[in-house]
Amino acid sequence: MRAGPFRRVLARPAWVAFGLGVGLALGQAPWSLWPLALCALAALIWLVARAETPGRAARIAWAGGAGQFALALSWIVDPFLVDIRQDGWMAPFALVLMAGGLALFWGAAGAFAGWAGRGPRARALAFVLALSAAELARGYVLTGFPWALPGHVWIGAPQMQLAALTGQYGLTLVTLLVAALPVLLPVGPGRSLGAGFAVAAVAGLGLWGAARQAVPVPTEADPPQVRLIQPNAAQHLKWRRDMIPVFWERQLAYTAEPGDPLPDLIVWPETAVPFWLETAGDGLETIAEAAGGVPVAAGIQRADGPLAYNSLAVIGAGGRLLGLYDKHHLVPFGEYIPGAALLGRFGIRGLAANDVYGYAPGPGPRLLDLGARLGKALPLICYEAVFPQDLRGTARPRWLLQITNDAWFGTSTGPYQHLALARLRAVETGLPFLRAANTGVSAVIDGHGRVLASLPLGQQGQITAPLPPALAQTPYARTGDWPVFLVLCLGLAAFVATRALK
Repeated sequence: MRAGPFRRVLARPAWVAFGLGVGLALGQAPWSLWPLALCALAALIWLVARAETPGRAARIAWAGGAGQFALALSWIVDPFLVDIRQDGWMAPFALVLMAGGLALFWGAAGAFAGWAGRGPRARALAFVLALSAAELARGYVLTGFPWALPGHVWIGAPQMQLAALTGQYGLTLVTLLVAALPVLLPVGPGRSLGAGFAVAAVAGLGLWGAARQAVPVPTEADPPQVRLIQPNAAQHLKWRRDMIPVFWERQLAYTAEPGDPLPDLIVWPETAVPFWLETAGDGLETIAEAAGGVPVAAGIQRADGPLAYNSLAVIGAGGRLLGLYDKHHLVPFGEYIPGAALLGRFGIRGLAANDVYGYAPGPGPRLLDLGARLGKALPLICYEAVFPQDLRGTARPRWLLQITNDAWFGTSTGPYQHLALARLRAVETGLPFLRAANTGVSAVIDGHGRVLASLPLGQQGQITAPLPPALAQTPYARTGDWPVFLVLCLGLAAFVATRALK
């Protein structure tokens, strides 16, 4: 008897898992198709639960992760296309190695499920716990890369508000548990019951999140105003000699927007100043003059002996330096190259940084005191907004300020996902989040993660908007990832102990 089409498909579970991973990726920004993503995740968990050996479960889980990362992180090729003649050859290797390498975390989770679980339900629960732990580890191991987590499919939906309690890793654990309910509950007639519980859980989280967003927030009678500048300097033009003056004058013009009342702060994006701090000459005074005495927070490069830094400088009246922050969480292979001296011989170099050796890390997070009206802000440069743990290294600020240059990623999905992560950081902390992005998306985000004002990707201009109020400190801001870490440790330890007893 010939096997039916369903059985023939299941005979190649790794390929099916890869396709389900692609479906899961469609829950990420800018698509945000979370119902499709949740169904794909449920099917992937079911496939892993059917695998009766650790090796088979690992292959299925790895394939699902590879499919998810291949689509969700497809923007990784864009930086290599800025100078395609020099760097283009690295683009396909970057995508394959990134997707395949990050999927190893998923493969390890699948192997654990296949080893620890006896029966489909046990394997499903073991996979949920192990994958949640693997995603948490992915945010810390080798400098960390917590991008495109399963829990990120809720960004923009009311369910995202759960991150105020649990953070992104707790949100991922809950997402996996909900997706696993059809497998975890009894088989047979109970399978539809499991799907019903999953729908009820999603609806309940959505109603709770909507209610949380609806709670009125006290507002100031005269809130401070912040102006965000978006020059839209395409990366392949940004440092061209004939274009540097064009972007420079454009930023000065938006800074001194005629007819508008002066704000309390003006923000330029990452590396917006085309000269180094040490060789600025009267450049800082030119910025201060355009700002009419209003402080300007601007991205600038600076040197300290042989070391180069990617920095944010606060420039006051007369070009006086009021504050300085050096980026400390650098992008591997973007802002610095591990083993640069050796890899540089093979043409492998940092893309965003100067020369082969790149930038040096700053001393760590620090607050910038921007005066009585604005209070203290926590500055974040580009990639630093991806790491929630980096937002807990200081006393609680009044607000979060990010400057970034997402021009490296063109019009791909990267800038939209970067914006989505900024929204999640706002929910986790209960703090307003303002971001000035070179090519977009510059945005004003409130403590519930709602975008109150923004400039579209690929458009030049400025936003002048009031600084939203800070919400009460969230439970996650107080505890960090420790509760989720402990829950996962206890759950995984229970599986290991049960396996040892058997």
